[in-house]
Formats: sequence, structure tokens, C-alpha cells
Amino acid sequence: MTSDSPGPHRSPGPELLGTRLRHLLDRLEAGVEAVYTDLGMDGFRPRYTPVARALTAAPGPCSIRELAQATGVTHSAASQTVAQMAKDGLVVLAPGDDARRRMVRLTPEAEQLLPALNAEWEATSAAAAEFEAELPYPLSRLIGEALEALDRRPMRQRIADRAALGPGPAAV
Repeated sequence: MTSDSPGPHRSPGPELLGTRLRHLLDRLEAGVEAVYTDLGMDGFRPRYTPVARALTAAPGPCSIRELAQATGVTHSAASQTVAQMAKDGLVVLAPGDDARRRMVRLTPEAEQLLPALNAEWEATSAAAAEFEAELPYPLSRLIGEALEALDRRPMRQRIADRAALGPGPAAV
């Protein structure tokens, strides 16, 4: 084992950043999914709630691009979420003014879930604030700063820059 390897007495460092972030996200999502199951909404996914709330707040159907902007994700991520919601019978897609645009609206089945989703959202928001209060630095702030850093210089570029330096110890 090298000194850079995580051992039984050393916490993993940046070499496992993606793996540990995925583990954190999986644990957070599993908790929210368990609440949905407790509410009788088996199969409802945490990523659906921001889309449902954005559609509820809008004056009418929304485009995928509008949903992406409202929920803070990429167009591709919003499109995938909407496609899964459509498959699950929660949204309906219709052509927009432009043939390239698809407009999204909630189904009556999804609208019936809104009171429970809104109550869950409030409870989850309060629980997230409580969780962040236990941390030395707010996770939401750290995530925002991390995303900004990747906007300035994507991970692909960071890796390419390090690889161009050749083998050797990683900079700390």
C-alpha cells in the first residue's frame, strides 16, 4: 500500500471524490425515497419533485429548457427526468410552437400527489437545514462553489493538465 492509498486508519481523499459523492447522494436519495414509500408513493423518485413543483408554479405547460432552468440541471438531465415521469404517467408531453420544443404538463394523477409532495418538500427542506447545521460548512454552499469551479475549469481539463505533467506525486 502506498502512502496515497486510503488505509484502515486514513480517510479517503480526493482520489475517491466521485465515488464518495455518489455514496452521499445515494444515501440522501434513499432517505427521501423511503419517505415517498411511507406516503404510499412507491416508485416516485426524488428528482421528480423539483419538476412537479416547477410545473405547478408555472402559468401553463413548460418546455424542457424551462424546466432545466427552473430546476438547475442540464437540458439532458431534465429531458431524461421528464421522459421517465411520462413513462410513469406523471406528465404529458405535447409539441410546442416550434417542432423542436416539447411542452410538459402534469397529469391529473400527478396533481393528486401535490399536497403530499408539498408537505414532504417542506419537511425535507427543514431536515436538510438541520443536516447542514451539523456540518462545519454548509454543503449547499460547498456544492455551489464546486460547480462554479468546474464552470471555470472542467474536470476533463484538470485531468488533461495533470496527465501532461507526467507521472509523479499529485499536487496537494
